[in-house]
Amino acid sequence: MNEIWLSVKAWTQRLFLAAVVVYAGLFFYHNNGETIKFWYWFKPEHESTVFMLTTLAFFAGVVFTVIASTALKTIKQIKDLRSRGRQEKMEREISDMKAKAAMLQTRPVENETK
Repeated sequence: MNEIWLSVKAWTQRLFLAAVVVYAGLFFYHNNGETIKFWYWFKPEHESTVFMLTTLAFFAGVVFTVIASTALKTIKQIKDLRSRGRQEKMEREISDMKAKAAMLQTRPVENETK
């Protein structure tokens, strides 16, 4: 029974991949020849194909996602380091206080019943 599900899963993945490849081919075929004018900065409009513009937009999105993810991970690591540093500092202070308390001389307890 397990082999049947693995076979169904494999065929589903293959069909999905084939559909993506066919769609990419059709997208390239229909959008490669069409030129558009687009503006991205204070200069004259530039001409490019729809395919090139969407490809560049896709890769710009990927780059932005990677940079944003890296920035968020870095911020999280900095917060963790700060909290660890605070905790270690408090532990050092407590151990120093215990060491100082151990060095103090204790008075002998006097009996109150004399």
